[in-house]
Amino acid sequence: MASNALKQASSTSPTLQESQTTALLTLLNLNNPVDPSNNPTQPAAGKGASAFKVPAPSGPPVWKVLVLDQYTKDVLATVLRVQDLRDVGVTLHVQLHSNRPPLQDVPAVYFVSPTLTNIRRIAQDLEKNLYESFHLNFVEPLPRALLEELAAEVARGGTGELVEQVLDQYLSFIAPSPSLFSLLPPPNSAPASAPTSNPTPGSSAPTHTHSTYSVLNSPSSTEQQIEEEIERVASGLFSVVVTMGHVPVIRAPRGNAAEMIAKKLEQKIRDAILSSARSHTTSLFAQDASGLSNLQRPLLLILDRNIDLVPMLSHGWTYQALASDCLEMKLNRVVVAQPQKRSYDLDSKDFFWAKNAAHPFPQVAEEINTELDRYKQDAAEITRSTGVSDMNDIAQMDLSANAAHLKTAITALPELTARKAVLDTHMNIATALLEEIKKRGLDELFSTEEAISKQTTQALLEFLRNPKADVFPTAVDKLRLVLVWYLSVPENAYSRDDIAELEKELKAAGADVAAFDYVRRTREISKMTNPGAFVGSTTPVPGSNTPGGELFKGFSALSNRLTDRLKDGGLENLISGVKNFLPANKLLPVTRLTEALMDPSAASNQSLQETDDYLFLDPRAPRNPNAGLGISGVGAPGGAGAGSGRGRRMAFSEGVVFVVGGAGYVEYGNLEEWAKKTGKRVAYGGTEIVDPGGFVQVLESLGKTAA
Repeated sequence: MASNALKQASSTSPTLQESQTTALLTLLNLNNPVDPSNNPTQPAAGKGASAFKVPAPSGPPVWKVLVLDQYTKDVLATVLRVQDLRDVGVTLHVQLHSNRPPLQDVPAVYFVSPTLTNIRRIAQDLEKNLYESFHLNFVEPLPRALLEELAAEVARGGTGELVEQVLDQYLSFIAPSPSLFSLLPPPNSAPASAPTSNPTPGSSAPTHTHSTYSVLNSPSSTEQQIEEEIERVASGLFSVVVTMGHVPVIRAPRGNAAEMIAKKLEQKIRDAILSSARSHTTSLFAQDASGLSNLQRPLLLILDRNIDLVPMLSHGWTYQALASDCLEMKLNRVVVAQPQKRSYDLDSKDFFWAKNAAHPFPQVAEEINTELDRYKQDAAEITRSTGVSDMNDIAQMDLSANAAHLKTAITALPELTARKAVLDTHMNIATALLEEIKKRGLDELFSTEEAISKQTTQALLEFLRNPKADVFPTAVDKLRLVLVWYLSVPENAYSRDDIAELEKELKAAGADVAAFDYVRRTREISKMTNPGAFVGSTTPVPGSNTPGGELFKGFSALSNRLTDRLKDGGLENLISGVKNFLPANKLLPVTRLTEALMDPSAASNQSLQETDDYLFLDPRAPRNPNAGLGISGVGAPGGAGAGSGRGRRMAFSEGVVFVVGGAGYVEYGNLEEWAKKTGKRVAYGGTEIVDPGGFVQVLESLGKTAA
């Protein structure tokens, strides 16, 4: 009975992105609940139709103004479009710190960060009587001092009657896809969507871009800076937990920032549960009122980035990893620079991206071909039934003779047009990625890194010195390859002379070896290498020798569609020599540790021994170490870290994996693939989502600081 309820609950519980979207729609609906059944983040099934209906508020629509700052704009932009805002009555959205004309007959919804600057600007707006009423929503809890500042300003101006609501929203994270998220940067740094200039290879990281990894690992960081960063990350994670609606069981390795954040987060959750119980108010953890809370409780695994740096540096081969590596990708927007600069929005509303983002690139090329054929067939069917020779001629039909067919055509036309626009977007992106693959030899870099533990120093030096003809890996590509190799082989696989030779070769290529210096020092201190990281086969699988070889025809199919887009004979010339590798079937360390904690019966003994010693925190359990876990049917000891690790092994159907110091698409893809195979639901996130080039810059900056 309990297992059936658990299965039913698991199949219907919303994703983190859906929960965030529902919370945002409720906020925009003047904090009146909306029906989440028609969530606009859900893609249309198999098509490109814009069938994302935002739940309408009950009664006539209330037209309103939405006031944002740059950070909350990023939160909204990842899950809602302008049309979605219109559907909930938002006629105008404006920046808080811009000059705004008064609209005194319209209510205003403020959704901003809780900063002193913002509070003072809101007080000015109240004093000017800009809007009919003010609904103030803060992206994370408003500190007591700022609440008192706001109250004092309102009392001074006598504008209290204009303020309808002041609410904390617990939405200080960005969810670009259903199972991926990152925290908002601190208010004094650049927002996630801020454009960054493309630095030259080997340059240091832009100073305005916030990096948690840098703050926690830099020798120049003060104790206060580290404390503030840990508090900020714990608060952001608390927002994620509140939005999920469940109190998780928290696990974290001991002795690093992850442990400190886990303990702070547990205290925040305990305080919230206690506060609602004492004041008899509604719990922040709404789903726990269902009665199934103990059965459904998810795992929250908090890890430190230093547990595995390899995925942050390696060359990916999936669509999303290549887009992150080769193109400028901020939030859900991808910028293609050639032949002309254009930006495209990729999100879960994009049916092709939702389906293919995690697939190997050759498979994506094949899928574009399949979808184009399907589009042509559907378009041909409409033109045949209506008697016109081209989709564009439908407007010139004989209306009296073809009324029934006209209705069919008019119904299908918007969906076909939207689908064609999506496919055009991905054809352009795929073309740009193919150019980068060929120019930088990304297929060779990927295949070399897949078997990196088998590479000798001499083989690596040969690869660096003599790349194939017409292949020009960048200096950063070469540096990343060396770093991946260095972190993947045991210490006895190289000598000091080997390292000196590699450094010399990197310098000759124009790379800044500060990142290499930093990683070497860090490894010497912490013995970061993990020989067990690569589980299973690490040999790439050439498509020509396996059933997967059919994927290679995706390149040819794509080239046939795009021959007019490129010079020198189209994509056939561009992709000649590009190999079709499939990622080896292996679990990266973060996935391996997640498996040990969520599905211990399938995990290796090595993984279980590692995770048995992890901190165990159950915010619902009494502080008494001898009390139970508060989980139905589990009698292992509870509390903060008491009891044996073996006794804590249990299976979870849902989990959240959070990496302190940055998340990456290679690791995300590996975890997502494992979750899909095992039927688990796992959300993956980090303090930031960092592309490989950006992470190299962070390491370079640390190397120079420590020098």
